[in-house]
Amino acid sequence: APRPRPKGSGPRKGPTFILRILVFPHPSAREMGSGNSKGAPGPVQAAGYPPVVVNKQVAAVKGATKDDSAHSTASTVVASSPAPIAPGVAPGLVPFQASGFASVSAPAPELGEKCFIGAVADKYLRAQGLSAATLDDWTWPSKHADAVAAAILSWGKDNNATVFTHWFQPLGANNVRPGQSGQVHNNMMTFKKDGKPIWEFSGKELLRGETDGSSYPNGGMRATHTAGGYTVLDASSAIFMRGDTIYIPTIFMSWTGLATDEKIPLLRSCEALTREGKRLLKNLGYTATGVVPNIGLEQEFFFVPRSAYSRRMDLQLTGRTVIGKQPPRGQEMCDHYMAPPNQVALECMKAIQEECFKLGIPLRTRHREVAPNQYEFAPMFGYATQQIDQNLMVMQICDEVSARFGLACLFAEKPFAGINGSGKHNNWSIGTPQGMNLLNPGQTTKTTGNPEIFNAVVACIVSGVDKHGDLMRMAIASPGNDFRLGCMEAPPAVMSTYLGPDLTSHLEKYMEGGTADYVPSSRMLSANLENIAAFSVPSEDRNRTSPFPYGGNRFEFRAVGSSQNVSMVNTVLNTMTAEAMADYSAQLESGRGARDITTELLKKHWKAVFNGNGYAEDWPDKAVERGIWRIDSGVDAYKEMSSEKNIALFEKMKVMNKEELEARTSVNYTQYVGSVEIEVLCMIDMLNQQVIPAVKSANQDAAPLNSVVSTLKEALAKVHHEADGYAQACLARKLRLETMVQQREIVDAAEAVCPSHLWPMATYKDLLFLDSQQDGHGNTPGVLGVVKRD
Repeated sequence: APRPRPKGSGPRKGPTFILRILVFPHPSAREMGSGNSKGAPGPVQAAGYPPVVVNKQVAAVKGATKDDSAHSTASTVVASSPAPIAPGVAPGLVPFQASGFASVSAPAPELGEKCFIGAVADKYLRAQGLSAATLDDWTWPSKHADAVAAAILSWGKDNNATVFTHWFQPLGANNVRPGQSGQVHNNMMTFKKDGKPIWEFSGKELLRGETDGSSYPNGGMRATHTAGGYTVLDASSAIFMRGDTIYIPTIFMSWTGLATDEKIPLLRSCEALTREGKRLLKNLGYTATGVVPNIGLEQEFFFVPRSAYSRRMDLQLTGRTVIGKQPPRGQEMCDHYMAPPNQVALECMKAIQEECFKLGIPLRTRHREVAPNQYEFAPMFGYATQQIDQNLMVMQICDEVSARFGLACLFAEKPFAGINGSGKHNNWSIGTPQGMNLLNPGQTTKTTGNPEIFNAVVACIVSGVDKHGDLMRMAIASPGNDFRLGCMEAPPAVMSTYLGPDLTSHLEKYMEGGTADYVPSSRMLSANLENIAAFSVPSEDRNRTSPFPYGGNRFEFRAVGSSQNVSMVNTVLNTMTAEAMADYSAQLESGRGARDITTELLKKHWKAVFNGNGYAEDWPDKAVERGIWRIDSGVDAYKEMSSEKNIALFEKMKVMNKEELEARTSVNYTQYVGSVEIEVLCMIDMLNQQVIPAVKSANQDAAPLNSVVSTLKEALAKVHHEADGYAQACLARKLRLETMVQQREIVDAAEAVCPSHLWPMATYKDLLFLDSQQDGHGNTPGVLGVVKRD
């Protein structure tokens, strides 16, 4: 209740207390708060706090009334002692009714209801004389555009979504552009002359849009005086709905027909793979309708308190910390991986999954990762373009939902020094649209009747790794990944593949004339306990040090960075495999036998197979001796994209031409330099505006810090004065990985001796240990408390 006021004290000028509510779904309000029959505290009564039970929903909660019995029987409002108001919530409002939080009275999540496929689409398409099967034929835009547009309009109106946007993926967006997408929102409603509203959405509007192509990173493919750019619907990825907006996945191309986005090369590589995969299978005696890439992406990230995040200019503007003393505790106790999730983080992850499930995104797995405050989501496998679109939306949802819980979600590959960074493992397989996985030996042999097919496919992939390891390294190059690769937390910058002892042994025997039929072995594992039966396990162990291990029915590209749009990663994997299949087919068509071709490929490229410890200090040097691709610098890897070898590859497979490749190389250089420039300027500002004043306040010597500022400014000036893109990026990399790291040591030493009450920014301790800062009710200073629900 409000605090009593003396008589004559006048009107109340502001709130004198803060009510924090926890909303619990439960059949009885009485059971929730009044304790058990012996007077012990009930489930929601915290020890030491008097129970305050309200058997009617509080009228102040938006949409509720005193007599709202449906709410009162479903929930209880429990008031505890005064608590700090949630950040971003104005005084007088109920924190947990902020937008985006689930209400106990809300219906169950509409699983898949916001994705225009299957039963959801069928209802509206049938009204237009079509069915959901129409969308399975990706040529429908040329046949049924107007009818599908009418169905989408009806779907949108029924769901209060009358805005549409063409949703595309510009170049140079990794870890920079919010959502890594471009979009313009247009309302489908306008007004007639009589002032009445009318809704219109044509097939033309569904299929195509126009925008300024020069205002996105494009590497010279567009200019202000030649700026035309067009968005065109991508039928391979599902249309979906968020809020009042219908999202239409599209490609983005220039007026001249050049690919100015991430998706067009990916789609071209998928076409190359299906073309050459069908050809190879036909030559080996099996007729397929196509060969498609399927992927599953393991997305790692950090959650940090948003109150601490807001006190770090570097995190806000660059996604990583450019200074910061190591805390006394890190990950050295191996106590974070697969531990129970933090309570606030768990509720946030539930809300993220709920949003994703509405969109039909199968975000199945969630767990803690190795570093403090590090987590992971992983979905089910799916078609490459669909999975990449969904991953970008997952990242955007993580950003948005975490803010509602008082958290910030960090996708940068190395946001903190001294602990593990984050990756995005790209699990990749190829198969037919009907579900035959060409990397599953048993399934492939049973379906096709030809055991040579599995061996041929593996040989094509191994040859691709050997020939085009430079492109694989380029595809995972990013400013953040240079900090991460080869640091005992991610595979080194050496492109090899792990096949495992079992498959390796089979292929070695095959090359010497052994059987073509590969039957993976297994063994029984026992815990030597009477009540736990022995069980079968694969013969292959897990090798987490390989950049591209075969993991049973799939290859896992483990070196991919967490902030990346993985379109280029999969474009490279698809293209190099398609090329190898094309070369294989050409030899079959010339009269050579499959065994001879497979054996020759394996023997020629076997050096790319490495089953040992990729973290061994001597392995990178030994890899070079073998002739395996090793490119330590991400900038040097970027340069390989437009080498003569790789231009020939992409042009041969009709994926990209020379102009498109050179443009992407330029965009990569520019993004690298720009990222480093922002980081250096943040470090300079943090020193001048925060660190140096704090050190002076502590009566300590600030001269070394002033010297740091001068050193950084001089190094940045050298970068600015270099005109050549590659040379400039090389200088930026040296500035980032050498100069900034060296100068940071001086700053971190100053933090170590500065009194904590004078240090002006959030420390690593403030950022990394949600659990330690949390009270017994799941509350962390500056973070919203836990929303209890089913």
